Formats: sequence, structure tokens, C-alpha cells
Amino acid sequence: MYAVIRSGGKQYRVAPGQTIRLEKVAGEVGARVELGNVLLVENDGNVQVGNPLVTNAKIEATVVEHDRAKKILVFKKKRKKQYRRTHGHRQDYTSVRIDNILI
Repeated sequence: MYAVIRSGGKQYRVAPGQTIRLEKVAGEVGARVELGNVLLVENDGNVQVGNPLVTNAKIEATVVEHDRAKKILVFKKKRKKQYRRTHGHRQDYTSVRIDNILI
């Protein structure tokens, strides 16, 4: 059994027991959250595709940790103009463990 969900503008293929890193999700560590944007559900060869979402399908998950990703550097330069800018960015993320897929 697996499902495809949408979270933070990205799509993830999830299965029960799997741990994934999502964009920042509200909830304390150890709290249970519901992910409701389910695009596809597969159960024993039976595939349900949403239009755009599968109705009444939910994903139950537990928040494992909140953290920040590695820093990326953004460097802009215009040659011959003495223009240089450096910016850093660290994206917030939440690790969640998928507990159950409800149809």
C-alpha cells in the first residue's frame, strides 16, 4: 500500500512506516498530524487516482523533528561593473513518520 501526497508544492510517494522530510509543518515533536492532499492511493493492485484529490483519503503521520537544511549560497555578479552579492538560505523542514493511510 502506498500513496502520493502533495505538500509544500512538491509530491511525495509515501508508505506506512516510512520517514520523509516535508516543508515546515505545524505541530510539536511527537504530535500526530493529518496530511489531506492525497493525489493517488494504491491498495493491493487497486489504484485510485484523484481528480485532483482522492475524496476521503487521509494520511496519518507523527512529527519526528523540526530542523533546517544545509545552507545554500546564492551569488550574483555582473562582470565589469564591480557588482557582487552573496546571500545564504537555510530551508526549514519537518521530518514525519507515516503511520497509516486511510481511504
